[in-house]
Amino acid sequence: MKPLSADRLLQSQGFGTRRWCQQLIAEGAFRMDGKVITDPHARIDPTAHGFSVFDEILEYRAQVYLVLHKPPGYECSRKASHHPGVLSLLPEQMSWREVQPVGRLDHDTTGLLLLSDDGAFIHRQASPRHHVPKRYRAQVHEPVDAALIALLQAGVRLQDEPAPIAALEAVATGAHELELVLDEGKYHQVKRMLAAAGKHCTALCRVAIGRLRLDALGLEPGQWRHLGADQLALLTPADQAARP
Repeated sequence: MKPLSADRLLQSQGFGTRRWCQQLIAEGAFRMDGKVITDPHARIDPTAHGFSVFDEILEYRAQVYLVLHKPPGYECSRKASHHPGVLSLLPEQMSWREVQPVGRLDHDTTGLLLLSDDGAFIHRQASPRHHVPKRYRAQVHEPVDAALIALLQAGVRLQDEPAPIAALEAVATGAHELELVLDEGKYHQVKRMLAAAGKHCTALCRVAIGRLRLDALGLEPGQWRHLGADQLALLTPADQAARP
């Protein structure tokens, strides 16, 4: 990549406005390969040199791809209104980078949530056209029986939808628990499908997106991490990943 000035490098990594980054550099907070850099216009190739801010060693990321284990009580919005926003669980740099959630989970829904500052990635993951499967674990007040599973797989009618909506997969995982796989992202879809089938959803967790599973990430509620290339590849459905 082309070298960046020190102030633009820090700005690109979410350390604030360009003027604020210039001030950080002038105060000696920025180091390259262990050496203090006080010239904000110094040219740096961040892929060839290590750098740190306030002695924290950082990895240059042109764009960020994050996964968060969303706890209950948080809104998936950059401008939360009724509950805290999920961005409050991330470092402040992520807000400066304009990271945003990929799609939305209800404030009381938990589980796997992707976030990024890559608009193309966000669209690809969130758009129904790309049919990225998402697995949800739902708890219901009423018992789960074979009739419910069959109905969800056959399709239920939702208000304002022209045709029945079916789960790609539905399986009972307990007396009052089941897992559903969907490849759309309609408003309150899981809860509405269960309601249409005569069941009241009492708890909902997204446990997988594509082949990326929450239980394989080792994240407690409220914890997050960067996604590496291998994990990003798991977000592509297996049949698409196999195509040339």
